[in-house]
Amino acid sequence: MNSIKMLAIAVSATAMFSTAAFAAGDAAKGEKVFKKCAACHSIEEGKNKVGPSLHGVVGRECGAISDYKYSKGYQDACEKGFTIDEAFLDEYLKDPSAKISAIAQTKERSKMTFKLKDEQDIQDVTEYLKQN
Repeated sequence: MNSIKMLAIAVSATAMFSTAAFAAGDAAKGEKVFKKCAACHSIEEGKNKVGPSLHGVVGRECGAISDYKYSKGYQDACEKGFTIDEAFLDEYLKDPSAKISAIAQTKERSKMTFKLKDEQDIQDVTEYLKQN
């Protein structure tokens, strides 16, 4: 019985802390963080640069921008079918190639070589992207 209680507590704590982590973003700070992304990405709908437009990216199906040429690795990952959400961005922004490789189950690299190291920056830019 104790192990069941401990498991229930662990699951509850994990859910609580992971939800809290995603809820902690600040969109105003995220707009400043996004300036690091703006060299390659636009927040304007339909305006692709080196990277695709990130307008409405949170909740978007993988590979949904038809006039953007995604990398082979990203295309392979998209074939697995997923939606870009906060959990995806949390991992992807830390290491894009590692996340794409894990989903696609290949060693393909992402076109995106930039990585955000700071957890708060990731949460802030994610909150900013959610609002755009």
